[in-house]
Amino acid sequence: MKEAGARPVAIWLTHAHLDHVLGVARVASETGAPVWLHPGDRPLYDAVPDQAAWFGLAAPGQLPAPDRAFVPGEQLRVGSLSFEVRHAPGHSPGSVCLVGPGVVLTGDVLFAGSIGRTDLPGGDFQTLIASIERELLPLSDDTIVYSGHGPETTIGRERSSNPFLSGAYGIA
Repeated sequence: MKEAGARPVAIWLTHAHLDHVLGVARVASETGAPVWLHPGDRPLYDAVPDQAAWFGLAAPGQLPAPDRAFVPGEQLRVGSLSFEVRHAPGHSPGSVCLVGPGVVLTGDVLFAGSIGRTDLPGGDFQTLIASIERELLPLSDDTIVYSGHGPETTIGRERSSNPFLSGAYGIA
């Protein structure tokens, strides 16, 4: 951020799994940016030391309390860009996706060729599929998907070829 001359105005947490929150304390303390989290994931956020232990990792220091709660349907602005908050539980109870102009930030809800894990506490496969169908599949085919891991994709590509959405696993 320093090299780019950027100053974050917010830390948007799409969910509170360990791999998505470990840097929050440092970024918040160095920038003063407020932390946003859906209330459904507050128990996960507060249990980050337990999450670390599950994976044999040392517990990180105290995470800052979230400053703001994501509200489904709320419009968030960053400069001239606007993003709509969409609650998409299933990977975690408070997973959110942020829909902007021609893009969607999906966290770990939808990936190129896959979907988020549902075997962690708070995960639920049927809820995740329903969230994707309700919140993401209505987006236009050319909407670019930026997920929490892996390459970018598009809604159209995932609609037609993602085995969890195309019927290859017999669930579509």
